[in-house]
Amino acid sequence: MLHVLPSLVRGIIASSILALNTLFWCWPLFALALLKLILPFAPIQRALRFAMHWIAESWIAVNSFWMRLVQPIEWDVEGLEQLDLTHSWLVTSNHQSWVDILALQYQFNRRLPFLKFFLKKELIWVPVIGLCWWALEFPFMKRYSKAYLAKHPEKQGQDLITTRKACERYKTNPVSVFNFLEGTRFTPEKHQQQNSPFQHLLKPKAGGIAFVLDAMGEQLHGLVNVTLYYPQGKPGLWDLLSGKIQRIVMRVEVLPIPEQFIGQSYDQNMQYRAQFQDWVNQLWQDKDQLLTQIINAEQSKPNS
Repeated sequence: MLHVLPSLVRGIIASSILALNTLFWCWPLFALALLKLILPFAPIQRALRFAMHWIAESWIAVNSFWMRLVQPIEWDVEGLEQLDLTHSWLVTSNHQSWVDILALQYQFNRRLPFLKFFLKKELIWVPVIGLCWWALEFPFMKRYSKAYLAKHPEKQGQDLITTRKACERYKTNPVSVFNFLEGTRFTPEKHQQQNSPFQHLLKPKAGGIAFVLDAMGEQLHGLVNVTLYYPQGKPGLWDLLSGKIQRIVMRVEVLPIPEQFIGQSYDQNMQYRAQFQDWVNQLWQDKDQLLTQIINAEQSKPNS
């Protein structure tokens, strides 16, 4: 264990392992992705996807190793027993930090099918890892402002097309489609700018998961609703690398997806759109109350 070393040294060691881990696994991943491009046969594509997911899960396993190495994090997690690898899932969580993704991967790796995140299109240019996300068929979304769409109406619905294309590929293998409903990390400034009705959350954006349900709702076994909290405050990636995170609270709730929300058009059916937004807002209201309970429980501890 490296927790006795200075945090700077731990951070350098963890960063080095992360970089080497990524470089080690990216080459076999790229080779399989190339094979998948030149061999468009369904059984071969299915086998290659399993192999590529195994590579990604192995990358996560090594990341979990250095996370334990630099600091034995105290995990307070409930609800993992409800998960399985044999079904496809829709997954969401509140979003506080870049650490969220690594925390989710740590707990869900080989308990859920590999997580596929919705990503901003610009992230494809991140060195090495952007190509890895592309090879693993992460959906890259181009977000347009309302002003831009008013000038370019032909771009309306482009996110739905992108989502449908991605979800079509997911039908051959179990997958966990992940979307941060808030769309961005929580900050007090963003919370104030939005005039959010929630105490601990930003407003949820229902469109992303509505498009997933439109494209592959019948394939999804349920909604995995995750609530994350960091008792020491919202950490940065360096805090994780340097072993400064001592405790993470995670609550996992598996919910059924209402049948009336499957296969509906979020863009065209206004009644469905309103009902779906009400459902998502209720999920967020419940999550906000849960976060209040978690925060109160953490703050009431003697050493808090």
